Amino acid sequence: MSDRDTFHLPEFLRRFQIMIYTGDPLGDWLMIEDEIRDLLTSKVIDKEEFSLAMKEIDKRKRMYADETQ
Repeated sequence: MSDRDTFHLPEFLRRFQIMIYTGDPLGDWLMIEDEIRDLLTSKVIDKEEFSLAMKEIDKRKRMYADETQ
């Protein structure tokens, strides 16, 4: 990432070739979270990048929940 203040989730997912689409947006985000946890466990990413990715996913899950209510 060039700018540590800005996290671009699509670029992050592309970097690790993470593409999940099941037709269930919430389920997709949960599966992506699992993949990101695996990256941390494997020490492919550091805790800071993990935290940024998870915060962005949480934000997107909340946006989806708000849209469906």
